[in-house]
Amino acid sequence: MPIDSRLARKLVDRQFPEWASLPIRSVETDGWDNRTFRLGEQLTVRLPSGPWYALQVAKEQRWLPKLAPNLPLPIPTPVAEGMPGDGYPYPWSIYRWLDGRTAAEATVTDMSTFAAKLASFLKALREVDPADGPAPGRHNWYRGAAPAVYADEALAAIAALGGEIPGDAVKRVWDHAVRARWDGDPVWFHGDVAAGNLLTRDGELSAVIDFGSSGVGDPACDIVIAWTLVDSSARRAFRETLGVDQATWSRGRGWALWKALINLVGALEGNPSVAAGPRRDIQRLLKDFADMP
Repeated sequence: MPIDSRLARKLVDRQFPEWASLPIRSVETDGWDNRTFRLGEQLTVRLPSGPWYALQVAKEQRWLPKLAPNLPLPIPTPVAEGMPGDGYPYPWSIYRWLDGRTAAEATVTDMSTFAAKLASFLKALREVDPADGPAPGRHNWYRGAAPAVYADEALAAIAALGGEIPGDAVKRVWDHAVRARWDGDPVWFHGDVAAGNLLTRDGELSAVIDFGSSGVGDPACDIVIAWTLVDSSARRAFRETLGVDQATWSRGRGWALWKALINLVGALEGNPSVAAGPRRDIQRLLKDFADMP
């Protein structure tokens, strides 16, 4: 069934009649995992688009209010949890609206400052008590596990891409990431630190959204942003502020490489016009690995 504003209207009206008078409209930029709609001026309706994403609803309802007081930037605030209904099969959420434009849409004033501020946020997140937090699993696509969890996909992508990439060099980066083990205690991580999940106001980082892939485990997956958004000088600021060791940095490279490889395969198969992004990320990863002390 289509997940549109008409469905959101029905669900809200039946389950939360106190908000039936508030207008509902689509947001300007929507995601793939969930469909989001403005509910009045202060609320949003967030509807999972599939069964795996629906697993994230209860997690966010439980944990976001416990994480928020420990963090230096705003994160989504759950207001209500909806149930399946009107032919829609999944639980869903209502959140407070967070104002801002994503870093994918807006111009960042100073990328090094932005990167350091983000690193400070992630550092604070890692310091939150992880007791009883959700371990890696289907709910977050195994973020927080070792990058080797996607070894089959990564190696298949390298083979499929053939001469499109410098295969031997890419394989060395991947092998190094897989060998870099995580020996620490589990910590909280966001799981999907991407430009579309970072809100900005006046060119500065103002909030972090979409904790659907969050959990407790190895935080290396949160380092991917170092190659997908920031430039080399900002990357240094990000790493210095975050204070990660070489092994964690290498595993982060592995997560970023896996994503860039499968995105490049998908782009070349279906939409070559978007291949420039993953190609750029692969080049950044190769250079970062080559410059490793």
